Amino acid sequence: MTDLKTIRNHYQSVIGDDLQKVHCEEWKMDIYFRKTYSFKDESKIVEYQSQGKVVDALVESIVVKARTKDGKRLFADADRMTLMNEADPAVIIKVAGAINNANIKLAKEQIAKE
Repeated sequence: MTDLKTIRNHYQSVIGDDLQKVHCEEWKMDIYFRKTYSFKDESKIVEYQSQGKVVDALVESIVVKARTKDGKRLFADADRMTLMNEADPAVIIKVAGAINNANIKLAKEQIAKE
């Protein structure tokens, strides 16, 4: 039988680590993000990607993953439409790419350690 407590403890230690930061000059703000997210948070992003909805996946990544310095969500669910229709696509790509690539890089580093 698997010890789910160990699994939960590992997840809590990873998600509780210091926030990473990317500066967005165009938006004049620092955007913070975690090293990992739950599958619940990732599920909609993966769903959009599998449907070929790349723009939706990028915006969803920002809405779900972007945090304030205090770890609170930077954007509300209602902000999706503004990001989709009134934000510079190049900046959306840059911010989402920074957040997602940092998480991929961190995951690869973790796998390499093990």
